[in-house]
Amino acid sequence: MIANMETPKYLLDFEKPLRSLAEELERLRRISQESKVDVSAEIESIEAKIEKTKKEIYEKLTVWQKVQLARHPKRPYSLDYIKLIFEDFQELHGDRCFGDDQAIIGGTALLNGQAIMLIAQQKGRSTKENLMRNFGSPNPEGYRKALRLMRLAEKFKLPIISLVDTPGAYPGIGSEQRHVAEAIAVNLREMSQFSVPSIAVVIGEGGSGGALGIAVSDIVMIFENAYYSVISPEGCAAILWKDRVHAPKAAEALRLSAEKLLEMGIVDEVIKEPFGGAHLDYKEAADNLKEALLRNLQQLSSLNTEDLLEKRYQKYRKMGIFEEKSLIGA
Repeated sequence: MIANMETPKYLLDFEKPLRSLAEELERLRRISQESKVDVSAEIESIEAKIEKTKKEIYEKLTVWQKVQLARHPKRPYSLDYIKLIFEDFQELHGDRCFGDDQAIIGGTALLNGQAIMLIAQQKGRSTKENLMRNFGSPNPEGYRKALRLMRLAEKFKLPIISLVDTPGAYPGIGSEQRHVAEAIAVNLREMSQFSVPSIAVVIGEGGSGGALGIAVSDIVMIFENAYYSVISPEGCAAILWKDRVHAPKAAEALRLSAEKLLEMGIVDEVIKEPFGGAHLDYKEAADNLKEALLRNLQQLSSLNTEDLLEKRYQKYRKMGIFEEKSLIGA
């Protein structure tokens, strides 16, 4: 499905000012068609107001508003990007231990003719599909499936591309009984040592270890309205302020926006989205992602194994480094 419309049918709270304008525009167009009355001047006026309102909204988005866009129900998911960017995707199933987790999909594919291993977190559109995909929250068998495929990529010298989109790993009893924390920890260790190039892209939500479990890569990119965080804003608000209503304040404090993550060196590149969000034009978002993948994959492929591993090691060693300064005598 490719979305490309003037005003989205599903509007977030901060987009509500667009609704009345869109309804007025539709009413004027209906009058023009049915009664043959010339209302072109009024239509142009409303269209100008819509464009002005869009600029006022989307050019000054808060961090919390970007989180809402990252969770937009019409936002392109991993399978949407796979259909638009890759060729000959052959999905591989199961972790060979417990089962096949549908929250993580993976398999071989071609990117402009180059063979790669693709691993992605997938949410559902309908209630039925969300239940099947567990709302994009992987169980431990999902991470073990991902590791199996990454080891396969290592064996056949295939670059690894990961698409991250999860609120977090599933925290249910069964998931804990099957050792989800251990599964993620093993992935972190193994991904740090693979000799093949790897790229991770946060396309929507990048929640905690659930995201990191497939994202320890040579290059980490993020869409401009996606987020990547150690905890959800609601979870942070519940811990610090004992009330999820403070989620907008928590989102600011967590510095989880793409711009802040780039500034801190957590991500390496921010991918541009269509104006108003990726859900408004799937093709433009996919084209931007494809260009970034090809460019960075070419750069990584030029490195020998020793340099690749050293750069990856240094990339993660420097994260979280800070200095303390004494104010005494200042």
